Amino acid sequence: MGNNVSISTIGQDSHRFGAPQGETTIRLGGIDIPFDRPIEANSDGDVVYHAITNAVSGYTGVNILGGEADKICLEQGIKDSSVYLKKALEYMKDGKIIHCSITIECLRPKLMPHIPAMKASVADILGIPVSSVGITATTGEGLTGFGKGEGIQVFTILTFAKDI
Repeated sequence: MGNNVSISTIGQDSHRFGAPQGETTIRLGGIDIPFDRPIEANSDGDVVYHAITNAVSGYTGVNILGGEADKICLEQGIKDSSVYLKKALEYMKDGKIIHCSITIECLRPKLMPHIPAMKASVADILGIPVSSVGITATTGEGLTGFGKGEGIQVFTILTFAKDI
């Protein structure tokens, strides 16, 4: 048996909200959340999955968003961000995700009631226990456009275990 080392990477993504459209939903962490404004994006705009995808890319060195995801989205018409995250995970050859910490900054929608479902969705796609996913939400005291209701921003830190 070899020695084990932990490696952490950070991922970020953000999107602006579109004009109010009445009753609709946005996708965050693989679940649909009622909201009155869409997320402006080529894909479904799931900033949680996008931030996780970027953190996986930080580990593998293979940029999916802006690369393969653009081909999948723009050329094949696949808008589901879980497809991009699964593509990023395909490049993980020598490590295993053991923890995921997510911070979401936005004024609205209020996320607290949706955090358990988002945690379950993230845990499922990453193949880790729900207890290994942490999600917090903040308005950032309204100091940024995200905290003022103009969009949504997500940071995530993934921790990987790797045999050396």
